[in-house]
Amino acid sequence: MSQNKSPQRDAYGLILEAIDSGVFRPGDRLVESDLADRFGVSRTPIREALQRLETQSLLARDGRSLIVASLDHNQMAELYVVRTELEGLAARLAARHATEEEIQVLRDMIESDRALLGDPNALARANRRFHKMIHLASHNRYLVQQLDLVHRSMALMATTSLAAEGRGEKALEEHQAIIDAIARRDEAAAYKALRDHISVAFVTRLKLDSRSVDRV
Repeated sequence: MSQNKSPQRDAYGLILEAIDSGVFRPGDRLVESDLADRFGVSRTPIREALQRLETQSLLARDGRSLIVASLDHNQMAELYVVRTELEGLAARLAARHATEEEIQVLRDMIESDRALLGDPNALARANRRFHKMIHLASHNRYLVQQLDLVHRSMALMATTSLAAEGRGEKALEEHQAIIDAIARRDEAAAYKALRDHISVAFVTRLKLDSRSVDRV
């Protein structure tokens, strides 16, 4: 029985990672046989993985086909409301519970990420790692689980707000403010700094989306 479950988890993780990394973009059609060939997994676990992703609203039906879902304006706004509160709570708890080693890792991440300025996609991946580290530093497993779900849905956005001119540098400054507050054990300041960071990212994304509409 365990042998049957392992490939199912692998197929799900492989497809999810491909969506999260942008290999599969919103609107892309996912075909069982193509995915089985691509990942070297039999079609049964692929089919089960696709059903699971559809249940989680990461995939949507387009006739008889499954495509990577996309978020409309209202869905994106709703997602950011939830993300803002949960991320703020993670920062608050990190200020309370983070170890000195975790804080040092976060500081090191900011320094490493400076080398990625000018590469929005690489910076976006680094940004996800940075936020994940804050989630873990909250030392609250239930909060981490909920934030994982939120960040999976974030992968359904076609662009990253870090693609906006100057946003990368500003985001790193905001990351620094978050870490400084966590290091001071200032829970209120950490909460506010992370909420403000997400709010700026949302405004930036709205501006990017409005420009893409203008070009249509």
